Amino acid sequence: MGLFLLRRIAGLAGVLVAMTIVLFALQQIVPADPARALVGPNAPNALVEAKRTEMGLDRPLPVRYWRYMVQLSRGDLGQSILTHNPVTTDLARFTPATLELILAALVLGIATGAAVALPQVLSRWGGVLRLGLIAATSAPIFLTGLLLSLVFWYWLGWLPGGGRVSPDDFRLGPTGFMTLDSILTGQPRMMPDALAHLILPAFTLALPIAVAIGRTLASSLTEVYRQGYIRTARAKGLGEATVLTRHALKNAAGPALSMVSLQVALIFNNVLIVERLFAWPGLGSYMVQAFAAADLPAVLGVAFVAAATYLVVAAIVDILRAAIDPRLGVG
Repeated sequence: MGLFLLRRIAGLAGVLVAMTIVLFALQQIVPADPARALVGPNAPNALVEAKRTEMGLDRPLPVRYWRYMVQLSRGDLGQSILTHNPVTTDLARFTPATLELILAALVLGIATGAAVALPQVLSRWGGVLRLGLIAATSAPIFLTGLLLSLVFWYWLGWLPGGGRVSPDDFRLGPTGFMTLDSILTGQPRMMPDALAHLILPAFTLALPIAVAIGRTLASSLTEVYRQGYIRTARAKGLGEATVLTRHALKNAAGPALSMVSLQVALIFNNVLIVERLFAWPGLGSYMVQAFAAADLPAVLGVAFVAAATYLVVAAIVDILRAAIDPRLGVG
C-alpha cells in the first residue's frame, strides 16, 4: 500500500507539471497582449513596452516558463484584467461558494444514486425509481434547473430562487462556507437560510450524478450477487442486511467510486450553467464574466483550480479503491 501511495503521488505531480505546460502554452498561443490589456487600449506604445518588460514577456520561452512556475509555486496566478486584483485574491473570494455547492451536490448525488441502486437489486420495484430518475435528467441541465425553480420557488414559494443567503446582517466566517460559518461565527439563524438557498442549485447538479452512480452501483451489485461467496454467506445464515453491508457493497463500490471521480470532472461544466441560473456567486459566475471581458489570466486561473481539484479527487478515489480492494495496490 505504501508503494502504491508513492506511485500515485508521483503520478499526480507529473500530471500537474504537464498541466502547467498546457496552461503556459495557451497563454502564448492566444492572440492577446496581456500588457496592452493591463495598461489599457489607449496607452502609448512606450508604456506598453515597459509593461511587457516588467512582466518578462520579452524574454525567451524557457525563461518565461521558469518564471511562470516560480510564480505558481508562490501562489501567483497573475493579475485579473477585469477586476485588477490578483487572480488568487479573486479565487479566494469565489472558490468557497463553488466548493460548498459541489460538495452538497456530490453528497446528494451519491445518496440519491445509492437510494435508487439498492431497490433495483433488492426489490422488484427498483426499476420504477430508476426510470423516474432517468426521466428527470433527460432534459438539459439548464431546463431542469428552470423547472425546479419554477415549481419550488415561483409556484410553491418553498425555496428561494437565487443567491447564497437572504440580505441580512449575516457575516461570512473563516471558511467561506455559509452552512459551516453559521456555526463557527455563532449565527444559528444563518444555517436554515443558507441551506434553503443551497437546495435547488445543489439538487440540479446532483441529478446527473445520481443517475450515473445509481446505474453503475446497480450493475456492480447485480454482478456481485451472482458470485459464489454471496451464496456462501447466505448459506451460513447471515441476514440480507449483513450480506449487503459486509460483502456486497464492499466489492461493488470500486466502479461506483470511479464514477464519482468522473462526475467531479463533469460537474465543473454544469457549474457554469447552474451558478448563472441561480445567481450563485462562485467560480462559474466569475469565469463567465472573465470570458466576456477576455480576461485570460482569470480564465486560466479557474481552469487551474478546476483541473487541480479533479486530479486530487481522482487520486483520493484511487487510494480509497486500493484500501477497499488491496489487489489494486498490488497491481
